[in-house]
Amino acid sequence: MSVVVTIMGYGFREAVRRRVFTVVVVLTAIFLVLFWLAVRFVFHRLSAISPPADLLVDKRTFAGAFLLGLAMFATLFLGVVLAVFLTLGVVSGDAERGLLQPLVVRPVGRATLLLSRFLGAAIVCVAYVLAVYGIALAIIDASGSWLPPSPAEPGLELAGGVVIVIALSILGSVVLSSTANGIAIFMLFGAGLVAGLLGSIGHALGSHTIEHASSIAAWALPFEALYQDGLRLISSSATGATGFLLQLGPFGGAFVHGWGVRVWAVGYLCVALGLAVFLFQRRDL
Repeated sequence: MSVVVTIMGYGFREAVRRRVFTVVVVLTAIFLVLFWLAVRFVFHRLSAISPPADLLVDKRTFAGAFLLGLAMFATLFLGVVLAVFLTLGVVSGDAERGLLQPLVVRPVGRATLLLSRFLGAAIVCVAYVLAVYGIALAIIDASGSWLPPSPAEPGLELAGGVVIVIALSILGSVVLSSTANGIAIFMLFGAGLVAGLLGSIGHALGSHTIEHASSIAAWALPFEALYQDGLRLISSSATGATGFLLQLGPFGGAFVHGWGVRVWAVGYLCVALGLAVFLFQRRDL
């Protein structure tokens, strides 16, 4: 156990040395300040917004769900940035600097080293995502007196999505250089988000082909499926025109959701980590 803690501490100190946390803290502070200003303005002007008389929309629910969806998108993005910075060179970067060879031969072992780095990054990123999501939720509650039906679950699913990205980044670090791995993970992340957006467009257009393609992408990249499920949870109480409009937007609809997705995400995580350990055991350092 002490070995695991030591390796986790090494990863943390390396991130501090490379100023990873400085970059993420600055970006997070900028986002939260801008988000607070936007939320305050929207709810202050809410009474002046008048939808068509024949369209019964709960303005407070629509604004709250849309703004929280926006906050979830930003939180997921910042969490992925932190995850990639912490893990893009776990194997390839340390191997190039000659730091792995003395450890994996005898004192630690490859599986222990890899899983310890995963655990350290996961703890930091989960804490970060939950903190940013909680602050965004508090801002909306304080400014607009609105909370989703299940406030905690969307944050937990965001954290789960980031943990999956960590596992994919560690897997990539076994077979790719640090730069290539970082590019690959960000491209996968972008592809997942674009697929989710296309699903919303397909739903609005009534295109089952686009919706089906989006669903396949969400299952192939479960962090997107968990994000979609979180969006569904924040707008699950909205009905009628309010719920319909939220489903059309990029921050309030979901087409892949439920316990099936959550169980699949856990299995996907285990397979990704198992494959990373398997390939690392067979890699020449």
